[in-house]
Amino acid sequence: MRYLSTRGSAPALSFEDTVLAGLAPDGGLYVPETVPAFSMPEIAAMQAMSYPELAFTVISRFAGNIPPETLEAIIGESYGTHLRSSASQAGLFRHAAVAPLAQLDAHTFLLELFHGPTLAFKDFALQFLGRLLGYMLEKRGEKAVIVGATSGDTGSAAIEGCRGREGMEIVILHPYGRVSDVQRRQMTTVTDGNVHNIAIEGTFDDCQDIVKALFADAAFRDRHHLAAVNSINWARIVAQIPYYFYAALQLGAPAKAVSFSVPTGNFGDIYAGYMAKKMGLPVSQLIIAANRNDILARCLESGVYGMDKVTPTLSPSMDIQVSSNFERLLFDLHDRNGKTIDDRMARFRKEKQFTLSPSAWSRFKAEFSAGSVNDEDTKKTIADTYAASGVLLDPHSAVGLTAGQRCRRDTSAPLVALATAHPAKFPDAVMAATGVTPALPVHLQDLLRKKERFDTLKNDTVAVKKYIERSL
Repeated sequence: MRYLSTRGSAPALSFEDTVLAGLAPDGGLYVPETVPAFSMPEIAAMQAMSYPELAFTVISRFAGNIPPETLEAIIGESYGTHLRSSASQAGLFRHAAVAPLAQLDAHTFLLELFHGPTLAFKDFALQFLGRLLGYMLEKRGEKAVIVGATSGDTGSAAIEGCRGREGMEIVILHPYGRVSDVQRRQMTTVTDGNVHNIAIEGTFDDCQDIVKALFADAAFRDRHHLAAVNSINWARIVAQIPYYFYAALQLGAPAKAVSFSVPTGNFGDIYAGYMAKKMGLPVSQLIIAANRNDILARCLESGVYGMDKVTPTLSPSMDIQVSSNFERLLFDLHDRNGKTIDDRMARFRKEKQFTLSPSAWSRFKAEFSAGSVNDEDTKKTIADTYAASGVLLDPHSAVGLTAGQRCRRDTSAPLVALATAHPAKFPDAVMAATGVTPALPVHLQDLLRKKERFDTLKNDTVAVKKYIERSL
């Protein structure tokens, strides 16, 4: 299995080199040269598997140069649960199923992806990636500076996966004042010496641009041995594919197709669903669920991928106007022509928009549906769901459920709305909608009393470079 850059001019890499590189030297994102496919009997055989077993079956198709026993051990540690271990709860999942389904009505389900250590779906990718990077660095006798930007959940999940690990320093950028108190404190109260938090005076898109600029500076990148934990890293996508199979198998796949509605900001999570479909999973519909920052929903409707101003919402992890992983889909939509993607992205950087070709737009509409949900409707869904079922939704999960219910075409096909964060991560929004304050799990109940540690910097790449030079 080799990996290609979406911009066409970087050399193809192995899985291990792809993970360590993160971003391609030509500025592109790595994608597999070919997508491995499962037959219907092979998918049916996954029905009796535990989550770690299924994850190994899927991920091993992409990670051929890692010994199977090593990969199996990494995955087993990544998705261990405290119900099966006498170890500390740190780094473990708190549900035996790891990714359980909750039924809301006859054909609507929530895929609960918030039972990991930091209460968000990012734990599925970053518990795996932290251990994977640790294995690769130790094998090579190397050290690395892990760099990432977060709109709320990636940062804490990355820190949890990398904290205290030998050979790693981790630097996480978050937008100052634009994440929830719980999200911020999950990052800034970690005391391990290899953890460094920076609050950037700007938006998530600004943080993301700085990270991309750090990787684009080849001399700086190589001097500090930078590695990426954002969803630009292909391993992040790979680790999210299994839960689409896991959910669909519980609802009748492969004999029955399932629809998924995914709260979407950076496009990584729903792109993993698209990859599951390309691997053979019968998927009826993939629904992009956006809040007011709806660049992807507007693109699907108009064919124009155009940046707008970031508007703060109740679902801050989706307050994004540049969806980095969309480039991976664009590569497919434009017949995997790297030069075309390089030209399109150059135009986007300069003009803040570009128009999809008629064929690319047609393919986009064939693969996805999209809906945009405002804050009032988000609050209404939280309130209505709690009143009907007693289930508390965080705002991001509510956006996913609302868009899914609006956009679903086949009401007989099961609809799975991805519940991407625990409601306790956004207590103010949940309280305002329901009158109930969701409690933090036991292992985080002292979070709001812990001392914070972070640095605030201007929205400036040079300032971040100087910080890394000075602090690491």
